[in-house]
Amino acid sequence: MSKTAFQAKAQAKEIIISAVQKAIEEGKLPKGDIPQFIIEEPADKSHGDLATNVAMAGARCFRMPPFKIAQAVCESTCLENTLFSKLETAGPGFINFFLSPIYYSKVLKEIETEKDNYGSSTYGNGKKIMVEFVSANPTGPMHLGNARGGALGDCLASVLEKAGYSVWREFYVNDAGNQIEKFACSLEARYLQIHDPSTPFPEDGYQGADITELAQLYNEKYGDKLIGLSSQDRKTALVDFALPLNISRMQADMAKYKICYDKWFFESELHNSGAVKDVVQLLTDKGLTYEKEGAVWYKNSEVITKKLLAEGKTQEFIDKLELKDDVLIRQNGNPTYFAADIAYHKNKFYRGFDTLIDVWGADHHGHVMRMKGAMDAIGYDGDKLDVVLMQLVRLMRDGKPIIMSKRTGKAIQLADLLEEVPVDSTRFLFNTREANTQMDFDLDLAVKQDNQNPVYYVQYAHARICSIINALAAEGISARSLTEEELTALTATEEKEIIRHLASFEEEVISAAKDYDPTKITRYVTTLATLFHKFYNACRVKGEDEILTQARLNLCIAVKTVIKIVLDMFSITCPDKM
Repeated sequence: MSKTAFQAKAQAKEIIISAVQKAIEEGKLPKGDIPQFIIEEPADKSHGDLATNVAMAGARCFRMPPFKIAQAVCESTCLENTLFSKLETAGPGFINFFLSPIYYSKVLKEIETEKDNYGSSTYGNGKKIMVEFVSANPTGPMHLGNARGGALGDCLASVLEKAGYSVWREFYVNDAGNQIEKFACSLEARYLQIHDPSTPFPEDGYQGADITELAQLYNEKYGDKLIGLSSQDRKTALVDFALPLNISRMQADMAKYKICYDKWFFESELHNSGAVKDVVQLLTDKGLTYEKEGAVWYKNSEVITKKLLAEGKTQEFIDKLELKDDVLIRQNGNPTYFAADIAYHKNKFYRGFDTLIDVWGADHHGHVMRMKGAMDAIGYDGDKLDVVLMQLVRLMRDGKPIIMSKRTGKAIQLADLLEEVPVDSTRFLFNTREANTQMDFDLDLAVKQDNQNPVYYVQYAHARICSIINALAAEGISARSLTEEELTALTATEEKEIIRHLASFEEEVISAAKDYDPTKITRYVTTLATLFHKFYNACRVKGEDEILTQARLNLCIAVKTVIKIVLDMFSITCPDKM
């Protein structure tokens, strides 16, 4: 909440404590300890702006019906020099607070003073958080899941920054392991097929047209120079040529998507530095590995069982999980992806991050518990690893799902999406549904330039305010800073609704940061745009009264400021004209 809103809540608590004490002193309430009570916002604002349950909480202590306690408290209340105009009792004993006009003035003055910093807080206390997201396999183009993960991860990082955390964005490039070997075999087969069409293709190879295109690109540049080489040398040359191209395209896609990473971390670094072998040895030294059929296994079942029992889970519950152990080193001596992943997360903690956030596809849900357990096993706190699981995206056009691009006739990729849909729409729409829900991405809606498109609707509110300011300036009317008393001219219901919503911005940012849910912010700003359009239709900005005109102009500027803060935070353009 804004500083003013926080002040109002704190003031409400002080008012109640003083009123209860006074009521006891005056004999309206029997002597007793002041009960624990809450101050909250009622769902129905007609019941007041804040409410307290002190009367119900004090029924046993004061041995009186709650409604009589509420009456006594209200009679003993002093609201002079506070942010409240009146108190009322309601129902079985609720006490409702109604904000005074000066409260609304203070909120607008706070926005005027803080400008772009409005809504920022120290909630995160500067703690270091790494958000790792997208981390697509570099053996092929990025897909729609990566599009959703990119928007969610980047905007989550921005929310955390606004809430006072020190945030680091990272992309983990899986440029080692089985998928690279499969990539190499697939490239080799497609390259050889250019020179000998009868060359067989591996059964488990990558069938995508991108593999053929990469082989052709190599052939166009170097011709048949690889034909006489050994298979291993040929594969190494093809991977050395193709992998940097794929990674460069991924980086270009992310840049077009307005995502800037602090680091692109390569899995190969872990293998080359010996970090993967070291973490396997660490687990072995702790007695958490064993050899079976020529492979090295990690005692995942033992680690997770111990952790769950310590948390109070029953053995019956644990048995239902059907826990299994995991291979760390294969029979051929090569580490598994899981071994590298443990080493990578160990590296993250080693770099001093207080919390790690991974944005993963929902198909990785089984990987969450074992990775947390592995962190515990190597001496870190697995509870400081948080995973945001993201459900699938279904692309829709004309109300029907589509899987192929009209332009290429292939499966739709992130690059295809960004060619067809404005980046602003893509980033905003992917943040309108929580990560844990399946999403239908409506291509028709995403390209619409009308109020049905949420991002257009919000951007239009900003542009409309700019138009109002420019129109008034053309008439010689420019906004001036008003006193709190002058701003009390804003008394219309629509004006108060907007200001109450503006006051909740900081609280909404903190809530989004706590829940790792940036969709709360898109909902917040969409509601703000709705409230502004409602105000615009009900209240004429320019009127006969100069003070009211200026007050409404100040209100418009406050809305404009907060819309711009949100759109800038999510790297979405904030147009002055539309």
